[in-house]
This record gives sequence, C-alpha cells and structure tokens, in this order.
Amino acid sequence: MTSPKPIPDGAIPMIARLATRVRAAREALGLPRRELSERSGVSPRYLAQLEAGEGNISVILLDRVAAALNVRIEDLLSETPPMAGDVARVARLYQVAPAQVQGRVRALLAPQNPVALRAQRICLVGLRGAGKSTLGRMAADKLKVPFIELNHEVEAEAGMPLSEVMALYGHDGYRALEAEAVARIVDKHDKLILAVAGGIVGDDAAFDIVLERFHTVWVRTSPGEHMARVRAQGDLRPMEGNPAAMEQLKALLDQRTPSYERALAQVDTAAKPVSTSLNDLLAIIAKHRFLEGLGP
Repeated sequence: MTSPKPIPDGAIPMIARLATRVRAAREALGLPRRELSERSGVSPRYLAQLEAGEGNISVILLDRVAAALNVRIEDLLSETPPMAGDVARVARLYQVAPAQVQGRVRALLAPQNPVALRAQRICLVGLRGAGKSTLGRMAADKLKVPFIELNHEVEAEAGMPLSEVMALYGHDGYRALEAEAVARIVDKHDKLILAVAGGIVGDDAAFDIVLERFHTVWVRTSPGEHMARVRAQGDLRPMEGNPAAMEQLKALLDQRTPSYERALAQVDTAAKPVSTSLNDLLAIIAKHRFLEGLGP
C-alpha cells in the first residue's frame, strides 16, 4: 500500500481553512458527521481527516461535501470569508434581478458623484412631436457620438414592431422592456444621445434611472405644434374622430410637465426652424459640458 503524497507547504493554509469551514458549516446545520457522510457519500473517516486538516481531498469528493452542506465549493476554498446568510441571499437575488433593478442596487450600495454616474450620456425627453428624434440624430451626427431611439432598442430586443410589443405584452410589459433597455444602454455606452418616448415619465423606476445616469434635456414645444408634427409624420390618430384630442393633449402635457421639468436643461422648439433648435441644443450641451462628463 502506497503512502499518501505529502501536502505541499504552500497548500497547508488552504487545507486548514478548508477544515475550519467544513466543520463550521456542518455544525451550523447541526449535522452529525455520520449524517454528512450519508448525504455526501464520503466516509466518516475521510470527513474526520478533512475536518482535522489532514485530508488531501479530491475536487470531486469536496464538491459532494459542499452540496451536502448546501454551500458553494468556492466558499470552502476562497481566501476571503464566505458571505453571511443575509449577504448571500441578497447576492442570489441580485443575480436574478432585472437589469434596471441591478443598476439601482449598484447606485444605492456604491454612491458616486452624480455627474460621474451620468458619464457623457445625454437623454432627450418630452412629448411626441417635440423634435427629440430629429434633433437627437442631427446633434449626434454633429458631435460624432452614437444616437439611439429607445423604442427601436425595445423593438430590436423583442424582435417585433412596437405595435406588436404593446399587443403582446400590454402597457406594463412594455414599460418593463423599456426599463431593461435603458439599463442595457447605460451598461454599454458611456457617450451617446438617447431619445426616449414621452410616456417614460409614467414609470418611476425607468425615469429615475434616466435622471440618474443621463444628462437630461426636455425638448418642448406648444400643444399645437405637437399635434401638427405628429400629423405631419402621417399619424392622423390623434385627431381622427376625436374633436377633444387637442384638449386631451393639453391635459397630458400639463400632467407630465412637472416630471419633464426635472430635466437638467430645456430646449423650446416652438415656432423655430430645425436649424435654430439644433443650434440651441448644441449650445446647451456645450454650456453644461455634458460631453465632458463634468455636468453643469
């Protein structure tokens, strides 16, 4: 019978740490060594050697022991102490949480300078027809930065047009996809101009992420121009068969104005040519140094 190979000196601290953690995990569960043996398929004698720091256990057997103790094998071997119960539970919840929730957790646990969180990301908010997409695309082209429309990002992720997304997932489902899209954009881009749908202010979680992680600009215009521009885009639904459409639009704008006013800056496009509004937007970006990552 061959003698067991000696344990290298460099491995001794790890073996001692392993012994302590296996013993502590077993005692925390109130398991006799024999019961742990039955659960893991590792002999009581081998487990005794392991807990005494004398066992040179194989990875396969150790994995069985870890599973029987309901711990991760890496927690038994790591130089850093394993996470406490509550911390481990929070870590598991974080791993399966949606992207926007993970972003909010990171912001809460590791508060930073608000300006640093926004990096060089700019987001244009406001009602449909204000000019967000037109101005955002033109400004991004001038400034040589990416431009993204959030609705297009949602469509690309869902693999279907926005109308089908709404029909399949409903309003709440769309809002969840929208929030996840914002979180993905934040993770992927440190510099861009983003245009979001006007209704994003109705989702507190998504809009909070926008305000926290973007330099925001409210692109605004008069109710009459909102309606005229939407109709010029070929969408007659706001007026068709609805004589009260303008009053409804005014009420919606009044309702959302307090949320839009939370933006860091504003561009009023009412009664202005596109070129003038573009210059106004570029001037605001330069004035507040949004693309320098320094903020106002």
